Amino acid sequence: MAIYFISDLHLEPAQKAITDGFLSFLDSLNSAKGSQNEAEELYILGDFFEVWIGDDYSNEYIELINQALQQCSNKGTKIYFMHGNRDFLVGKTWCDNAHCELLDESKLITLGNESILLMHGDSLCTDDVEYMKARVMLRNPQWQEQLLAKTIPERIEFAKQVRSESKESQKGKSYEIMDVNQTAVDGALSAAHCSTMIHGHTHRPNIHHWDFEGEKRTRYVLGDWGDKGWFIKWQAGETLKLESFDL
Repeated sequence: MAIYFISDLHLEPAQKAITDGFLSFLDSLNSAKGSQNEAEELYILGDFFEVWIGDDYSNEYIELINQALQQCSNKGTKIYFMHGNRDFLVGKTWCDNAHCELLDESKLITLGNESILLMHGDSLCTDDVEYMKARVMLRNPQWQEQLLAKTIPERIEFAKQVRSESKESQKGKSYEIMDVNQTAVDGALSAAHCSTMIHGHTHRPNIHHWDFEGEKRTRYVLGDWGDKGWFIKWQAGETLKLESFDL
């Protein structure tokens, strides 16, 4: 039995290679039933979709993804979904339809005898003051309610505007500013009383080891799906493994 973690697929119809890669990834999980790679759980840690304008909007592409997740769930894999900064409007309606369980923005799980803190990762980028201010607004339930009250065409236009502004804003930001802040990472781990974290968001796949107040800590960073698909796999008796495959 194995547990898998993915993030930052940024799924959208224009990204056929990524979409096909994800569907093939789910097929591989489905076909692994009865083997040591059988997927007991799949955690989707945010930015699964490039954009999400509300559970009341759907199309053929979304239904394709839903059906693939439903099939994986029906085969026995428990699927969990965590919001990212692109798909923070995903709600319980979509999760129920896709057979996913919606998680809070940080989740503490146990793998074997080890506690693992799961996050999307954007809340750790505290050096990006401009984004952190915007994040407060975007995650405000009242603001979200007002946005969801708009018509679907209005929301689509708003999403386009936000994406354009985000890309323009990133051009002027340094590499360091858009990465996680080490103090924020240590604060999150200390608050959760654990020493290991998995997150995405930064698109910088890696495994980081360091010491904090005499404790050995580890941070696993998932990659974004582009030329490669990235995932982390855990199996009993083994360490977490960061792996990739060509798309």
